[in-house]
Amino acid sequence: SEFTRAALKETSALRELDLEDNRLDDEGALALAQGSLLASVRHLRLGYNDICDEGLCARKRFSAMRISAFDDDLFGAASYARFRVRPGEDASCLNLYQAKNPKLLAPEPGFLADGRFSFGRTLADTEAEVANPWLLLDRQFDDGAVPAIADATSLAYALHLSVGDDFVVNRESDNPITLRIVAALTDSIFQGELIIGQRPFVRLFPEHEGYRFFLIDAPADATAGVTAALEDRLSDYGFDVTLASDQLAAFHRVNNTYLATFQTLGALGLLLGTFGLGAVLLRNVLERRRELALLRAVGYDARDVSRLVLVENGLLLFGGLAAGTVCALVAIAPAWLARGGQFPVVSLGGLLLAVAAAGLISSLAATVVAVRSPLLAALRSE
Repeated sequence: SEFTRAALKETSALRELDLEDNRLDDEGALALAQGSLLASVRHLRLGYNDICDEGLCARKRFSAMRISAFDDDLFGAASYARFRVRPGEDASCLNLYQAKNPKLLAPEPGFLADGRFSFGRTLADTEAEVANPWLLLDRQFDDGAVPAIADATSLAYALHLSVGDDFVVNRESDNPITLRIVAALTDSIFQGELIIGQRPFVRLFPEHEGYRFFLIDAPADATAGVTAALEDRLSDYGFDVTLASDQLAAFHRVNNTYLATFQTLGALGLLLGTFGLGAVLLRNVLERRRELALLRAVGYDARDVSRLVLVENGLLLFGGLAAGTVCALVAIAPAWLARGGQFPVVSLGGLLLAVAAAGLISSLAATVVAVRSPLLAALRSE
């Protein structure tokens, strides 16, 4: 311990200290954590040493001193993808306005080769591009347009574009740049950005050097540790980690808000339509009281008349439901086939049954009223 203190007296001006694989034990870690020897150190590497349970209090001391003391083997199971960044406006649904100059990302070549994420529509021509649409970012156009990839949701609802359309950035500058959408990602975390290749990015934006956006793939049980370690070690650089699930949830909250609004309006319309259906069926039966009274006078009993009215109204009711269901399926088929997902059979079936039940109950109630009405009064008017 005395040797450790003496050896570290000269480290008072260091910001980083690497003590990996130095046979540092619990006693040495405790000695290291005492006093003010590490007043200026912010990043301390202690991996591959012999620090056991007794050294945990030393780690807590390092944390209290705002010194990162995580083992580097924590990052061994994680993989990283780096992106160059040109700052710009958010192109996702979180932006209430249409982005005129969106944020641009440029991944390193290794990310393109991995072929991650799922795609919708693309301009792929070759088998390699069909198998990995990221390769479309390497395509060259005769008119000088730069290939770009965007999320399908942002493309349709925020930018109002489709695959194959052009989008001009730096429109008001002396050097406008035309981006051509060559592929659309499906429900991805890139809803706020446009993605271009690294070579055109370096050529067009040489002032934006280095990598400032990272994708980190870590095992589920190591996610919390990797997140804490990165934010701690890179705190001086403003490094902030956001879980992909949280990012997608933020996008989905906006979409779900719109869907909930339209579902509420649709439910209100369905409720009014159901009451209207009941009123129409009730009025139809009441206006036929004289006809029904005549049927009873010639020998039909109340049960036969009720069955006749229910069958007539049932044919109209189920015919209307079938026609409406077919029209609705035709209307949503393109979006459903493009995005996929599970078809809501249970909820849709329950909704149709509820409407059918409301119509049949209305018809039955009207029939009961008509059958129980005075027969002679109805026949006199007939």
